[in-house]
Amino acid sequence: QLQLVESGGGLVQPGGSLTLSCVASGATLDAYAMGWFRQAPGKEREWVSCISTVGNTYYGDSMKGRSTISADYAKNTVYLQMGNLRPDDTAVYYCHALLVPNGYWGQGTRVTVSS
Repeated sequence: QLQLVESGGGLVQPGGSLTLSCVASGATLDAYAMGWFRQAPGKEREWVSCISTVGNTYYGDSMKGRSTISADYAKNTVYLQMGNLRPDDTAVYYCHALLVPNGYWGQGTRVTVSS
């Protein structure tokens, strides 16, 4: 059973940067399409970015141009580098792994952007 653990969240000032990590256990990530989602207070979960098994990357409008998704399969880890953060980026960020038909979620890591 694949398990995902996110880390790297925290409090950051507007304009700052954070890198989130998602470490997998129980399976190797190179067989999975990996994604990041976020859920702000009172809002629905929103797709942020994903990376395919062949390394193609895709970004949602919310963080396009301000984020980079990457994977280090030797470390079984996916990253989300985020920059120029804004208060409306405040959310719990979740890692997701997809190997059709199964999808797996991590528990999330909280990002708060505030001065």
